[in-house]
Amino acid sequence: MARKTATLIGFGAVLLWSILAYLTVGAGNVPPFQLSAICFAIGGLVGVIWMLKTGAGVQKLAQVRWPVWVLGIGGLFGYHALYFTALQLAPAAEASLIAYLWPLLIVLFSGLLPGETLRKMHIVGAVIALSGAAIIVGGGAEFAAQNLLGYGAAFACAFIWAIYSVLSRLAGDAPTETVTVFCFGTAILATIAHVLFEQTVWPADISAWINTILLGLGPVGLAFYLWDVGVKRGNIQILGVAAYAAPLLSTIVMVAAGYAQSGWTIFIAAILIAGGALLSARA
Repeated sequence: MARKTATLIGFGAVLLWSILAYLTVGAGNVPPFQLSAICFAIGGLVGVIWMLKTGAGVQKLAQVRWPVWVLGIGGLFGYHALYFTALQLAPAAEASLIAYLWPLLIVLFSGLLPGETLRKMHIVGAVIALSGAAIIVGGGAEFAAQNLLGYGAAFACAFIWAIYSVLSRLAGDAPTETVTVFCFGTAILATIAHVLFEQTVWPADISAWINTILLGLGPVGLAFYLWDVGVKRGNIQILGVAAYAAPLLSTIVMVAAGYAQSGWTIFIAAILIAGGALLSARA
């Protein structure tokens, strides 16, 4: 597969993540770990259907080394568990802004990969794009000492997702079908966390169920398969910077759906994120 093609496939994950907030709102008041368990189970079924259609056998998965399973399940569950924790222990604006350090960390960590060269413009582009995301995600953020645990959880989740994404390149010989097991493993751990920490609340109506199923099929399903292809075979620096388009596109979707109000911040953020991505592409 050509590097450019893999990069575009990886960006498909960013596009799917842009509708994550919209579908989550539509899913209603389902507790986060319960929602994760449902969606990741559906995401695992996406992989099963894909393997049945392509004829990929289980023998492919049997050859995968155990560190890959630890990396995948730990990455998916660890990120979501810490992100939910951060939102509980700190205001959403501050927690989300810190969590969105992961694209910048991907760009920085990618310089440690064999065959990759981290250039100054990659870093400059990522920082510019981060400033655009900060306008969207962290508007009105005021950091306070009493929320330090939440900030720490948010930074840890950003660190985990960046590590997962970068180390996936080193596990490039592991087939993308492994994401199927990652999803099922995450669903099991999320179910355990739900039983321990939450009360069960099912989607309230057909509309909520449809949004929940779409979450599992798209942003919490297919997106991880596309991301796996992108980080393993694509341009990981450009993907890292391009990931900052997700909060911008998400805001645009929420505005179009009537869940948020538009303003000049969207225009400024779009310029910064697009400019940062172009700088990184030139690098």
